[in-house]
Amino acid sequence: MDAPSFGAHAIGFGTAPPCVPANRLTPKHASPYDLPAPHRQLRRAALNESNSGPIAAPALQLVALSKRFGDVVAVDNVDLTIDEGEFFSLLGPSGSGKTTVLRMIAGFELPTAGAVLLQGVDVTSRAPYDRDLNTVFQDYALFPHLSVQANVEYGLRVKGVGKAERRRRAGEMLDAVRLGSFGTRQPSQLSGGQRQRVALARALVNRPKVLLLDEPLGALDLKLREEMQVELKTIQAEVGITFVFVTHDQGEALSMSSRVAVFNNGRIEQVGPPREIYEAPTTTFVATFVGTSNVLSVEVSGQLLGVDAAHSLRPERIRVDGEPAGADEVSIGGAVDDVQYLGSDSRIRVGLSDGSHLTATVPSHTAADITKDDSVILTFPSSAAFKVVDTGTAAGDELADLEPLELEAVSRNPDS
Repeated sequence: MDAPSFGAHAIGFGTAPPCVPANRLTPKHASPYDLPAPHRQLRRAALNESNSGPIAAPALQLVALSKRFGDVVAVDNVDLTIDEGEFFSLLGPSGSGKTTVLRMIAGFELPTAGAVLLQGVDVTSRAPYDRDLNTVFQDYALFPHLSVQANVEYGLRVKGVGKAERRRRAGEMLDAVRLGSFGTRQPSQLSGGQRQRVALARALVNRPKVLLLDEPLGALDLKLREEMQVELKTIQAEVGITFVFVTHDQGEALSMSSRVAVFNNGRIEQVGPPREIYEAPTTTFVATFVGTSNVLSVEVSGQLLGVDAAHSLRPERIRVDGEPAGADEVSIGGAVDDVQYLGSDSRIRVGLSDGSHLTATVPSHTAADITKDDSVILTFPSSAAFKVVDTGTAAGDELADLEPLELEAVSRNPDS
């Protein structure tokens, strides 16, 4: 029994019709994949620049990429380069623009402006099926009436690969995701983590240049999600394909990625390795969204550090042991507002004399005797405080949970 015709569209096999409805286009667009001349010139310039030197083109390049839904700016002038073989994460809260960027990379959304280059080739105006990449979605989109083997083979079958070859390649990919003996099973006979690995194998069997993963672990429980984080990182290292991973989960991004781009309000606020993003945030948003952080105001920073600029200070860098401050340390006193027991660690919130607060995270065995209203001394190395640009702190807004099509509807009916 053949798989339904909509399957290739749902799972990004490369045979679906264009995914941009005609009614989404402005009158200037002659077809769904024609953009105005200024955009074509921008893409040509980006392409020429990427091919001007002896260095191989990156796996993926976004140049001044923007997307508007009416008056709503979902993505605002994003520039990004992702190298071959990277496990790259697009991290941000709901509504930050990361998923819209992924959809433009995949071809499911046309950019309002800018360019998408895949290994130096401009693909901005190409249909999704004409881009050498695949997408793994959160809902797996497995064909329930096909076996695991047949699900993985399906993309090869659509491309006309011979029966023996597609069986061989599907078998190899199932082995790669540790499901070599599960080929005859039905999706309903698998756990959530196993179904996710089948979806991954099905996307990888086509050997795409780039694999896009749209919050693929979001439907799994915590323990299984943590196990799959290890599996995904291992599989990516083995197959060597560039992964672009969209998530709002900081733990996922930090634990799996070679680099992370942090999105906020349609823009990238910081790009770097996970350790740099966490330990040396450059903005107040990154500091508060990626993990927990104290943001020292200009006034407090001036008092403690002698620098009139906002700073970020991670709670685990603060000690509450009463020991005198060292030569390169800073101390400040306050009264305990709250103590949260978190198992191995405890979180202590301390009110300062100016009405602000600092939070320290310390081993629980050192905090057993600390209670509310105790007077304590907080001490930290001055080098643990990083100057940050004030871009606001991590918080939701009324558009936070809207998808691209919903954003467009809001832009058309702002009073709804």
